[in-house]
Amino acid sequence: MTDEPALAPPQTRAFSALRARPTLWAVLPGVVLVVGGLAVFLGVLDGVQEKDDLFELDQPVLEWLVDHRTTGWTAVLAAITFVTGPTVLPLLVLVACVVWRLVRREWWRPVLLAGAMAASTLISLGVKGLVGRERPPEETMFVPGAETTASFPSGHTIGTATFLLVAGYLACSRTPSVARIVAWSVATVLGTALVALSRLYLGYHFLTDVVAAVALAVAVLGLVAVVDRLRQGPPPG
Repeated sequence: MTDEPALAPPQTRAFSALRARPTLWAVLPGVVLVVGGLAVFLGVLDGVQEKDDLFELDQPVLEWLVDHRTTGWTAVLAAITFVTGPTVLPLLVLVACVVWRLVRREWWRPVLLAGAMAASTLISLGVKGLVGRERPPEETMFVPGAETTASFPSGHTIGTATFLLVAGYLACSRTPSVARIVAWSVATVLGTALVALSRLYLGYHFLTDVVAAVALAVAVLGLVAVVDRLRQGPPPG
């Protein structure tokens, strides 16, 4: 027998080393989100450029949804796509930020939310310009010719996903609870999925457009988390 203490498992030592460096520990979750979001986005972009992988589902999904349109679903999804478009969504974000500032009497989180929305818009426009992917054919669009900008990624989807992800993070990060986190998670998934579905169903985007948009929104969330936690520090525990 020996009285020497047992060596700590490598994983435990690694986490202990991270916890011993508070700044790195604080930004690690955000960095993981940025890297993960960009990795998925680049994978989807590669498939679009090489015309393989997820790209192979673009046309079948588009055609199936167009063939199965109904009057009720068309009305609902057209309303959703209007509310989350470049005219109404910025107004909703502005109102949310102003109300947050007045009710909570703080400026940091509303500014972060507004900054995230601006960043997602600039990223979307930049990628659209660089990739230059054409929209689906006009005959598949609910309103032919209504969308003339580049298709990749979906601006409606990245805007909605960014808004829900960042607002949820900012609302839950200070006073987290299981109920609040679950509620925001469900709202984010359902809201983003409905907007993405509306863009596909109405014939304005391909499947890869909306998947890439969600991936970029996750990366924006990671960037927000890094900036926020650098300023605030990691939450207790």
